[in-house]
Amino acid sequence: MATHAQHEADWRGWQESWDRQQETYLPDREERFRVMLDMTEALVGPEPRVLDLACGTGSITDRVLKRMPNARTVGVDRDPALLALARGTFAEDERARFVTADLSDPDWPTALPEGPYDAVLTATALHWMRTEPLRGLYAQIAGLVREGGVFMNADHMPDESTPRINAAVHVFDEDRSKRQRDEGALDWGGWWRALSEDPALAAVAKERFALFGNPAEVRHDHNNEEFQDAEWHAATLREVGFGEARVVWASPTDGMVLALR
Repeated sequence: MATHAQHEADWRGWQESWDRQQETYLPDREERFRVMLDMTEALVGPEPRVLDLACGTGSITDRVLKRMPNARTVGVDRDPALLALARGTFAEDERARFVTADLSDPDWPTALPEGPYDAVLTATALHWMRTEPLRGLYAQIAGLVREGGVFMNADHMPDESTPRINAAVHVFDEDRSKRQRDEGALDWGGWWRALSEDPALAAVAKERFALFGNPAEVRHDHNNEEFQDAEWHAATLREVGFGEARVVWASPTDGMVLALR
């Protein structure tokens, strides 16, 4: 079935659909990617070996290779449907490789091609990890980055000291997302429903739903997650072996922390 999916699916169309769906929640998504690539090139040069951590459909990989044609990337994720899109999109591109691994498994680095990496990059992906497992993951990442290399995580990093500002931002973002959905943009559940209705991808969508549930049927509960503020991320990265770490980009709700080995 996987071979059939690779033959039939509109890979680029699904990549663009994924981007549009994500932008209903993250209107500044391209800006965070731009800053991420700016900092990567500034610190490790235009030909990096990049680990795209929790890569999903390969959004970071796509932007790295378009901007830096001599880069090499390794994407790692557990989601079989998103990995199918990534592998299909880059099937003819020898610069990109993808690996299936569960970041909550302590042995996940053994699935990777041998390191070290110039840059480990991730965006909007690690918020599902609770605090102590994330601390352990950061320690593993420190061992994958070469001396002088970088790690960047762009994700939800709320500041609980400003509850009134946070409440206003939340209402504004909900209203904006609703307007976009009213104009025809797919939300998270709607995108997964559409994917499962594509005959070329129905099998991998079913496999994904068996692992994580069907987002079109089960509402995600953010109350089950632990969000850490940006200073926690920076301090923890320094504790596990990075020489410097600080915020290099922020939006009203999200931040991006850069750590330098």
